[in-house]
Amino acid sequence: MAETNSIDQSFIKHFQAEVVNAYSQMGSKLKSTVRSKNNIQGASTTFQIIGKGVAATKTRNGQVPTMKLSHTPKECTLSDYYAGEWVDSLDELKIGHDERKVVAQAGAYALGRKTDELIIDALNTTTTSVGSGAVALTKAIILEAFTKLNNEDVPDDGERYAIVSPQAWNQLLSIEEFSSADYVGSKTPFVAGCESRKWLGINFIMHTGLPTSGSEDTAAHTCFIYHKNAVGHAVGMDIKTDITWHGDYAAHFVNNMMSQGACLIDPKGVIKISVLDKVA
Repeated sequence: MAETNSIDQSFIKHFQAEVVNAYSQMGSKLKSTVRSKNNIQGASTTFQIIGKGVAATKTRNGQVPTMKLSHTPKECTLSDYYAGEWVDSLDELKIGHDERKVVAQAGAYALGRKTDELIIDALNTTTTSVGSGAVALTKAIILEAFTKLNNEDVPDDGERYAIVSPQAWNQLLSIEEFSSADYVGSKTPFVAGCESRKWLGINFIMHTGLPTSGSEDTAAHTCFIYHKNAVGHAVGMDIKTDITWHGDYAAHFVNNMMSQGACLIDPKGVIKISVLDKVA
């Protein structure tokens, strides 16, 4: 009996490690592009919006003036998410691939997509936008969004990101400044575990989970350009796996779970871009 328990514990230990590993490597594209807080206790947490500081002179032997920074709290609510699956013990004997690894990756990817969905939903609450959704993504539209960020003194510190749909990515590739190594360099950077391009100081990432609208001929995607500190992502419990043996099913039930939330912290740091997918 002790040997059976040992085998079972080994199964659980390796499965949990594979889930966490898969989630960390390929689960979420956007988690590293936003402001994060971990190990949150309770149902919500607060991010602070810090205002602009003002420098001033002081008199000789006088008191150093304070910057008079404003602090505006932004609450971020967490929710619990689950992704479960059965792993039949005899099925594992009949298939040629590692079912444990496949199910572990599927659960990690499902929760990773949920993480990105939370972040995209938060981005989508901004009221600052460019593009009508009636034309393809162009250099002029990108520059308009770029100008809006600059006008709001959004830091140009390497932490600006853009997420675009596959169709918009292809439209960007028709812009010489975006596609040519003469402008963006010959080395392709990797951000959040995926290929990206850095143009105008913005890290561009392709994402398949962006909001859509319209019919087939008029379908439009909502893309975003934002600064990392403009969006908050809170983690109460990072991805965890619970595995239990059910003798009546002769299978393990694998339950992947996490507690997370996301919120828009500073609307000035997020630009919504609506672009047409289909181009004649």
